Amino acid sequence: MNETAGHAFDIAADNPPVPGCTVSHPVWEAGGNGLSYFSLGTGTDISAELYGYHRLEFVVAGEAQVTGAAPAVAGAGQAVVTPTDVPVGVRAEKDTVYVELSLEKGTAMNSVIKPGEAFTLKDLIPYQDGRIVNMDLAHNDSMKFVLMSFDAGTGLSEHAAPGDALVFALDGEATITYEGVENLVRAGQTFKFDAGGRHAVRADKRFKMALLVTLA
Repeated sequence: MNETAGHAFDIAADNPPVPGCTVSHPVWEAGGNGLSYFSLGTGTDISAELYGYHRLEFVVAGEAQVTGAAPAVAGAGQAVVTPTDVPVGVRAEKDTVYVELSLEKGTAMNSVIKPGEAFTLKDLIPYQDGRIVNMDLAHNDSMKFVLMSFDAGTGLSEHAAPGDALVFALDGEATITYEGVENLVRAGQTFKFDAGGRHAVRADKRFKMALLVTLA
């Protein structure tokens, strides 16, 4: 995965839109899956095309207008899963940055996701007193994309993932310890673990995150 592990970073700040241009930054690919960052300058668009697989478009800054056969609008913090086999594009009326997760055919998706409809990631999963809540949004043989909520005072003890992983902080803040170093991660930031990297999560305040774990 084309990111540096062990520190919090800001996808929107690191991928500023270029006036009059669209910019794509591939981050990871395995099998039929892929992860890229897209930056669209004001008034630019990506033409509608047909895809035989779903794409999850997660907006981190600005507003993405999904165009074509299934129009939808997603603002910062929202996402849209595109339908398959119909023309779909993306347009930005203002500077916009979004994360695109391509999902290979046959990916199992949670029924809470309705392709073509915008949703707010952090609102899909609740907090529960004294508990950690987990929601599996999509998975296949090469990746898993999940949501997690942590009540204040909860956390995960030190462990390691079998593949690279990205944490997208959605709400609140938490301390992520990576290879013995503590990092404060706040909503809007992202954090990477390398495969086998020892890490732990401590939520001193309530915290929600999306987690992409690569399995191949």
